Amino acid sequence: MKLNNILPLISAVAVTFSSAASVHAADLKVGTIDMKAVFDGYYKTKEAEAKINEARTQAKKELDERLDVFNKAQEEARKLNDEANKPELSEKAKAEKSKALNEKLQALGTLQREVQEFQQTRERQLSEQSVRSRNALLEDLNKVIADKVKAAAYDLVLDKSGQSLNAVGILVYSKDSFDFTNDVIAEVNKGSKSPASKK
Repeated sequence: MKLNNILPLISAVAVTFSSAASVHAADLKVGTIDMKAVFDGYYKTKEAEAKINEARTQAKKELDERLDVFNKAQEEARKLNDEANKPELSEKAKAEKSKALNEKLQALGTLQREVQEFQQTRERQLSEQSVRSRNALLEDLNKVIADKVKAAAYDLVLDKSGQSLNAVGILVYSKDSFDFTNDVIAEVNKGSKSPASKK
């Protein structure tokens, strides 16, 4: 087959595929949702945040108590050190003070390790609690969203709050009519007793 005969054939095929793609795109039903707004607007999110903050406050209180014990022990060690270095003390008294100081310093080392371990453990626990809580909330939200998507027969749903690696919004523009964020927020807040969440 000659080149002159092939070119019209290729053009005809390209037009056919282009037309088919245009028809298919016209039939595509697209929805948009602001997942950040949904997550922040969910009444259980606020409840979960309150629990995490309460746990953080309690952890800080317990850490402060341990630090207070450590600081007092440190002050006692400083005083023992000052007393052990007094020139008027006898050798025997100095030896006793030095022994007491060494014991206090060993206790201080133990206290310091305990404080550090407590802090690390609590930070890990709070982080794990936060992740578990977030995952549970997202599971609730995704169920409602999946039902909405199925009911509306969406072919494609985009997250308006999503960002690229350059911290730029992935979705540049969409019609307001595509958005069903408020519908989801209203649905997930049906079980709330708070009037504010039902607005």
